[in-house]
Amino acid sequence: MKLSVPEDEIEFTAIRAQGAGGQNVNKVSSAIHLRFDIRKSSLPEPIKERLLALKDGRITDEGVIVIKAQRFRNQQLNREDAIERLKELVSSVSGPLKKRKPTRPTRASMERRLEKKAKRGGIKAMRSKIDLS
Repeated sequence: MKLSVPEDEIEFTAIRAQGAGGQNVNKVSSAIHLRFDIRKSSLPEPIKERLLALKDGRITDEGVIVIKAQRFRNQQLNREDAIERLKELVSSVSGPLKKRKPTRPTRASMERRLEKKAKRGGIKAMRSKIDLS
């Protein structure tokens, strides 16, 4: 499914980049802050739900994607980079969901788990008070 994000739903803010770069970094606002509100967007509802369910640090609690692009010294290149990263994030949830294939633990792994439980239980039993009578 081919999805497109309308550019009027994206908010761009030019900011000063961090890190090394000398006078260029200190004077020029070449980094870009991209903000995209998922809830107010025109994306299909299933895509919105899957985006909001993502455990991604770029998505705020309010459902806004915030991407900071400062890879390049040029504002236009950083803007394109931010848009590309937004497209990658949206396309990562637009594919079909993988159906979970149920699996069972092996007999050996179950036996190892029970042996560890028995050993741990024995260690804890040794901590109890000794009855001298």
